[in-house]
Amino acid sequence: MKSNPHHLHKFLSLSEFHKMFGLPKPEHPLVSFIRLEDIELPEELSENMVLDFYKIAYKDTVGSAKYGQHHYDFGEGGLVFTAPGQVFEKPKHKKTKGFLILLHPDFLLSYPLAKKIKQYGFFSYSTDEALQVSEKEKETLFSVFNIIDEELKSRTDDFSQDVVMSQIELLLNYSSRYYKRQFITFKAVNDRLIEKFEKVLESYFNDDEELQNGMPTVQNLADELNVSASYLSDMLRSLTGLNTQQHIHNRFIETAKEILSTTDLSVSEIAYHMGFEYPQSFTRLFKSKTNQTPLEFRHSFN
Repeated sequence: MKSNPHHLHKFLSLSEFHKMFGLPKPEHPLVSFIRLEDIELPEELSENMVLDFYKIAYKDTVGSAKYGQHHYDFGEGGLVFTAPGQVFEKPKHKKTKGFLILLHPDFLLSYPLAKKIKQYGFFSYSTDEALQVSEKEKETLFSVFNIIDEELKSRTDDFSQDVVMSQIELLLNYSSRYYKRQFITFKAVNDRLIEKFEKVLESYFNDDEELQNGMPTVQNLADELNVSASYLSDMLRSLTGLNTQQHIHNRFIETAKEILSTTDLSVSEIAYHMGFEYPQSFTRLFKSKTNQTPLEFRHSFN
């Protein structure tokens, strides 16, 4: 039976995933380690899939990766991360080498990582924003993968889950470090992305009609730049020290100060002009960023 390109296949459990891809039952119901070359792609598999658990995959055939508006080819492969509920396409290559860790959120319960894992923005990156690793970095990551694999295969004892958890957290911390290196490595490309981001943001705040619809969201700007929202924020934070939302708020303050200092419009009129339904919301945001109310700023400026 051929796959239905419009159908979305949802995997609720690790066991269901293993069965679909011709793998033996997982050693543990909430975490599993898979070698990609052992996976068999069924013909009936839908074009799009969604998991109820985290996926961390190292693939040697990631191929093209996107930075800003440019694509670069990587023969060495890289790491791809997927969070629960995130839709992704089925694998393009039938025989890919690499590793796959499936991690159910319930496995994290009672550990600090259950909350901290949401802070790793790369779980929301798109596939073409994969982490590319050097040979030395690959060796480090492979050593962690192998420890997780061996631990899951060995006899379970009181320390088993603690050991696996510590290695998963180590893997995520290494990934954060390597992504920061990647932002710097591609600084020239990301500088162009930052330049375009600044132009899009400037254009938005200079358009009265757009401005009256409210401030742009992080997702709006990411869509304009053809990158994921998480990638944009992490890249900006890494290279400018501020995330996307902070850049938006800074530009909002600049615009508000300009209007306050060059016009006689009331605070309410300025608030409506800048897309705020309630003047109090405008005043609250302005004061949180400047430690002054709009009127206090106007009086001090004059």
